[in-house]
Amino acid sequence: MTDTENAPHLAADSALIVIDVQKGFDDASFWGPRNNPAAEDNIAALMDAWQASGRPVVLVRHASRPGSVLAPDQPGYAFKDLVEERRHESLLVTKTVNSAFYGTPDLAGWLASRGIGQVVVAGIQTNMCVETTARMAGNLGYEVLVPLDATHTFDLAGPEGLSLTADELATATAVNLQGGGFARVVTTAQLLSAAPAAQLTA
Repeated sequence: MTDTENAPHLAADSALIVIDVQKGFDDASFWGPRNNPAAEDNIAALMDAWQASGRPVVLVRHASRPGSVLAPDQPGYAFKDLVEERRHESLLVTKTVNSAFYGTPDLAGWLASRGIGQVVVAGIQTNMCVETTARMAGNLGYEVLVPLDATHTFDLAGPEGLSLTADELATATAVNLQGGGFARVVTTAQLLSAAPAAQLTA
C-alpha cells in the first residue's frame, strides 16, 4: 500500500503549525549534526498546499535568552527564507518555551475561536518543540498529525555519557507520539495527497 493510499483525512480548516523554522538553526557550530536535509523542502510544500487550499497556517517563532542564536537581537531569530516568502496572512505566535500553546497570542484561544479541531505540526526541532506542541495538542483534545519528514533535529548528549543521534531522537519522537496516543505520525506525501481532496469534499 502506498503513502497516498494511506492518506489521512484532512479537515477543510485543518491548521498547519510551523514551528521555529528560524535561521539560527543553520548554525552547525552551535547545534551540532542534524538529520533529514529534506525537512525544509517538505515544510515549504506543506505551506504551499495549505495556502492553495485556503487552510490556515500558524507560524511559531522561538525567542531565546541572550547568548542564543535564536535570541531576538540575533540574525538567527529571523525566519528562514522559505517561511518568510510564504508568510502571507499567517498567524504569528512568539514563545519562550517548548510548547506553542504557551506563546503570544494564545494559540488555543485562536484555534477555538475558529472552531478548529485538527492540527498538523511540523518544523524544528523534532524531539523538542515539535514533540512538545504535538503532545500538548493531543492533551487538549485536538486531532494531531505530525509529518515526521517535515521536521528535523540534532544529535543530543544526556546524562552519564548517554547520547542519541538526530535520527534516533526522531524515531523516539515517532514512537512517543503515535504509540502514546498523542498524534498520528504521517508523511508529507500523505498530507499533500489528502489536501486537495479534502478541499473538494468539504
